[in-house]
Amino acid sequence: MAVESMNRSERFETAFNRIHKALLKTVRGARSDKFTDLVYKGKSHGFIRYYEPDLCQFAKLRNAMVHEKIDQDYYIAEPHKDIVEKIESIADEFEKPPLALTISTKPVYFFYESDQLKDVLDIIKKQSHSTFPIYNAKEEYSWLLTASEIVKYLADHFDEDKRELNRVKIRELYSTKHKRNITFVSQNATVFEVEDIYEEYQKKNRKLSGVLITRSGDPGEKPNGIITSWDLLEAEISE
Repeated sequence: MAVESMNRSERFETAFNRIHKALLKTVRGARSDKFTDLVYKGKSHGFIRYYEPDLCQFAKLRNAMVHEKIDQDYYIAEPHKDIVEKIESIADEFEKPPLALTISTKPVYFFYESDQLKDVLDIIKKQSHSTFPIYNAKEEYSWLLTASEIVKYLADHFDEDKRELNRVKIRELYSTKHKRNITFVSQNATVFEVEDIYEEYQKKNRKLSGVLITRSGDPGEKPNGIITSWDLLEAEISE
């Protein structure tokens, strides 16, 4: 039994150190590299915020185990088997955070500036999508078209002949007033990385309309997924 308890303690410490290492790698701008400081600072990440109560309890138990340790092989406080299994499971998740692509909206319906507005309206009707990356003739991302801008355009041209509206090109909806901030990440980017991007924009008081995911993060590549702030919120709620 003593050997089993020692093994549980060692497993707990190992898993705790794995989480600590992952926090050091993930959390930016913490006051120190102390475990609890990293957890507090890292709460901008939904994943860390979700596990905060567990992580704080782990820190208390770890302090009791390590700082009140009598010798190399004897711990005063011993973690229960369920606690050890739980911290090991969380350590696995921290070491391999979910890819951003897993929480993104996909497929992404994108269009070219030379395409017709009616094609976008067909997708809205069939798929209920509301955000569309627009590409130029050079196959490069150019701007982001949203359903709200389409509604505004249709309202402004309500009195026009329907046949004329059917010939409207997407480029006609572009307006510098509606230029939206978009950034790109590769399909290997994690949710943590995307959350960091949103946090950086928030610090600068700039609105980020979305993060487009391409194979390598190149704006010239077609999107595999798109993440908005709503996608991040939905992912957190579903945890």
